[in-house]
Amino acid sequence: MKFNIDKYIYAIVYVFVAIIFYFILKKIINIFLQKPREKFSSKLTTRQVQRMSTLQAMLNSTAKYLVIIALLLALLANFGVDVSSLLAGIGIATAIIGLAFQDLAKDIIAGFSIIMDNQYEVGDLIEVDGFKGRVTSVGLKSTKIKNYRGKEMIIANRNMNSMINYSTHNTLAEVDIPVSYDTDPDHVEKVLEKICTELKEKSGLEEIVGDVTYYGPIRIGESAVIWRINAECAPYKHFKPQRIIRNLILKEFKKAGIKIPYNQLEVHNGK
Repeated sequence: MKFNIDKYIYAIVYVFVAIIFYFILKKIINIFLQKPREKFSSKLTTRQVQRMSTLQAMLNSTAKYLVIIALLLALLANFGVDVSSLLAGIGIATAIIGLAFQDLAKDIIAGFSIIMDNQYEVGDLIEVDGFKGRVTSVGLKSTKIKNYRGKEMIIANRNMNSMINYSTHNTLAEVDIPVSYDTDPDHVEKVLEKICTELKEKSGLEEIVGDVTYYGPIRIGESAVIWRINAECAPYKHFKPQRIIRNLILKEFKKAGIKIPYNQLEVHNGK
């Protein structure tokens, strides 16, 4: 068998061309997604930035696989393999393999649907089958979620149909306050109004993005009248404001002499 060095030179050239072409594609994707994201980051919402990051990762992954497939076909043709017959054979084999790997095909289709429908993005807080965590990666086949304890779950994209997304809409910091029946309602309203005003003006509390209001009495209980304070917060950022609201309530109620009822146990001497 005659050694043909030209074929090996061409093969090396094909590899270098493929690498260069891939980096060009990646550069184009970055120009259209990463550069605008960095340039207009101050004008974009967090969700828009997340979506662009997810789409960029997906397109880079797709470009890589397409370049690899094209390189393999070029190398086979370079070494004398009939690529057209091979493609025809691949078409038949793909149909057979497709029946065996239907779940993989569903995962890939679902992956594109997730991106196109904007169901969730990298960084979103979601819940799937009771597992709640942040999305760390969205691929063609699967999605990775990491919870606050550091546990990571990898879920096939086709199984993401029962997902709950906590990052798409604002949430409410909701605090109910029991007040003694002996307290003047007008006095309670003034104190709660002061708390709401303080929360609106409080610096460093970026979690609150909307209005802060008090409602009440919303319910008349057996031993107390229940009032409520609501604060509109960024998606799933209501925990810190709730703690701050409770702390302010305790301080202001103590200053104003408003009692918060609590269960008491009376012990009677039998003598």
